[in-house]
Amino acid sequence: MMEGLPFAGMGHNTAMVLAGTTALGIAAGTVGCFMVLRRRALVSDALSHATLPGIVIAFLVGLALGVEGRSLPLLLLGAALSGALAVACIQAITRWTRLPEDAAIGAVLSCFFGLGVVLLSVVQALPAANAAGLKGFIFGQTAAMRSGEAATLAVLALAALAGVALFFKELRLLAFDEGFARAAGWPTGRFDLGLMALVTLVTVAGLQTVGLVLIIALLITPAAAARFWTDRLGIMLLVAGLIGGLSGGIGALLSARFQNLPAGAIIVLVASCFFMASLFFAPARGLLARTLRRARLRASLGAAP
Repeated sequence: MMEGLPFAGMGHNTAMVLAGTTALGIAAGTVGCFMVLRRRALVSDALSHATLPGIVIAFLVGLALGVEGRSLPLLLLGAALSGALAVACIQAITRWTRLPEDAAIGAVLSCFFGLGVVLLSVVQALPAANAAGLKGFIFGQTAAMRSGEAATLAVLALAALAGVALFFKELRLLAFDEGFARAAGWPTGRFDLGLMALVTLVTVAGLQTVGLVLIIALLITPAAAARFWTDRLGIMLLVAGLIGGLSGGIGALLSARFQNLPAGAIIVLVASCFFMASLFFAPARGLLARTLRRARLRASLGAAP
């Protein structure tokens, strides 16, 4: 009876990829809540694009050290270092110049991503670079993931979730009342760096799945969708994690079922469907609920003597 089901009998590698993408979605949705509440979505975008030169440079370092093929841990390390450098540049420009944060983000994003594209075009001429599939990190290449890589992805995602659980009180304070925290003597700068570290961790984990271009959508869209459903942070984290996990799992399943569909794009589209449903039908802040409340208010005012 199970043979007729579309996803029955999936192999071990497919099951591992499914588990990894689901864990990534949960972690991205949870961490993204704090970025949405702090209105720092563009920082996540800059960070994701800034990982490209780190990936390419790490690959060149691997070639120089005699590493054959693609060493995923080395590439992810390069991506993390490059992303951290981009965040440091944004903070330095914002602190030491009169440029606003959005201008600093735009400058750093374009600089790092442009450097990454140039380096990628140079190393693509190397036979080893073609074999490594470095372009897969731009838009993601879930189908090419091995079970070991999927397990690494899941471990990174779980580490990000553990970081949120461990520093939940500090992150909540940073998101809602940074001024009070600073006045009370809390090290808000360190809290912000910790949040950026979690975002970097999720970004690096998602490079193989959705790519550096689309990881921003997986970070922000579930959190933005969850914001329509509640005003409480704890519930928002649960809803965003649920939406992110379902987006990752459903997207991976659809990509496994229809092999011509890119998994990264499908995951993002599934998350966008959840966002649109939340936008219209959420009982707390949805457009339909707001329209009905206004209609009832007009009716009551019209019926008043």
